[in-house]
Amino acid sequence: MTPGADADATQSGRWQRAGESRWPMAIAILATGALRAVLPSQLRSGDGRWVFLGVLVVLLAVLVVADPGRIDRQARWLRGLTGALIGLITVVNASAALRLVAAIVSGKHFTDSPDVLLVSGGAIWVTNVIAFGLWYWDLDRGGAVARALGSSAQPSFLFPEMTNPEFVGGDWYPRFVDYLHFSFATATAFSPTDVSAIRPWAKLMMIAQEAISLVVALLVIARAVNIMN
Repeated sequence: MTPGADADATQSGRWQRAGESRWPMAIAILATGALRAVLPSQLRSGDGRWVFLGVLVVLLAVLVVADPGRIDRQARWLRGLTGALIGLITVVNASAALRLVAAIVSGKHFTDSPDVLLVSGGAIWVTNVIAFGLWYWDLDRGGAVARALGSSAQPSFLFPEMTNPEFVGGDWYPRFVDYLHFSFATATAFSPTDVSAIRPWAKLMMIAQEAISLVVALLVIARAVNIMN
């Protein structure tokens, strides 16, 4: 094998190792569909219980077929489809959250059940965590493929592994699970965590996520406590 061919093979092997597995992201997306199915019809805009999950399965299948295995295909339309998928989850969940808030404030009858209220609030809250985790993952440094390729763009988030490289491999970069953990910590702590947001857009998204989590949690808990008393 010539030196040039050897270098190409090395690059190819590095590419295959660097590509991020799609399954964590895919499972999280499917989970949002299952979580929507547990919502009462009043919060699902009248659509069937499994319609949203079916739409997610179709869109996810297109992504998997177009880029099977690891996420390692750089294509503008794939990034666009990924963004559209995340946007759909965000809009649908935001609609459910607004309907829940309006129902609690106006005293709709289906919010008189603590079980329904807590399950609905929990499903919306968890979906919100997943949606923001997906946004952080998709927007930071140009997305998963760009990060795997060693994007030279400045990061929007500073993970502790970046400042303590001796604890991780030299080829480490943040993957979906890292962003999901960050999203969960942001939604529960309502404050900066061990991950720091550097870019203004990242800080604004954190503010939005914290505000949504706080409003949903406070209203649902307050209503449930009021009913039980």
